[in-house]
Amino acid sequence: MAKEFYTERDIEDMVKRGERSIIVHDDVVLTDLAYEKAKRLGVELIQHDEAPPAAPVRPYINQIKTNPPVHGPAVSAMPSSKLEMIRANVKAAVRAKMGGQVDEALLDRVIDRVAAELGLK
Repeated sequence: MAKEFYTERDIEDMVKRGERSIIVHDDVVLTDLAYEKAKRLGVELIQHDEAPPAAPVRPYINQIKTNPPVHGPAVSAMPSSKLEMIRANVKAAVRAKMGGQVDEALLDRVIDRVAAELGLK
């Protein structure tokens, strides 16, 4: 099957037609500007994995570390309330910096990934 490409202009045209979602799979490619425009205009990108379209796979970042670092002490799991406090503080800082351009779901995934990699979750 041929790949389907979306540009920033395609996203704008979709929104004008009232379309609010795109099913993203291996044969759908969004340019970086199209991806950003979709997020800004509230277009839902329905996909099976967490990686944005055309995002490089970086296994050194995406892997969950199962062993504590050799050079430092082991980090024990953080109580849920402490993690939630950190989550609230991070979200507040990001909102203060970026205003209304925050994708809450993406921000939650980033916080969860970092917490898991640090052994806090």
